[in-house]
Amino acid sequence: MRGAGRPGDGAAGQDHAIGLNTLVHLQRRRPAPGPGHRLTLPDGMTAPLGCDAVAVPDRLGPFVVPKLPRVGCVYTDGSHWWWIVPSDSDYALPWPAPAHYAAGALVTGTARLIHRPEGTVPYTPPIPLYLALCRVTGVAPDWSRAVSA
Repeated sequence: MRGAGRPGDGAAGQDHAIGLNTLVHLQRRRPAPGPGHRLTLPDGMTAPLGCDAVAVPDRLGPFVVPKLPRVGCVYTDGSHWWWIVPSDSDYALPWPAPAHYAAGALVTGTARLIHRPEGTVPYTPPIPLYLALCRVTGVAPDWSRAVSA
């Protein structure tokens, strides 16, 4: 977007550009559709990088865990397993179907904690989680796919 005035006309006339990063962050901050609640971290845990969550159908969860170097907080709602990841872990990273990315760790229904890591940080590292999900779903990581012209 550009200001309406000419350069030098004061604040109203200054050029203002909105970058792609700003637009992406605005999109992420939109309210979640429908009712939802945020996954609650266990007492004593902190989320210095914010909190998002990645869900997979519960049948896949046990296949993902052994492929991870570190498992953070994991929740289940009876049909999905939810992993806590740092905010914006979906930036330029399309998570493979049937995974679902939940900005703000907002989920519908009730989820209970099934794994708590040692220490105070709730995160599962997002890149190893992404690679593990790609492996168990048979999807090539996005960066390894051929680019067409």
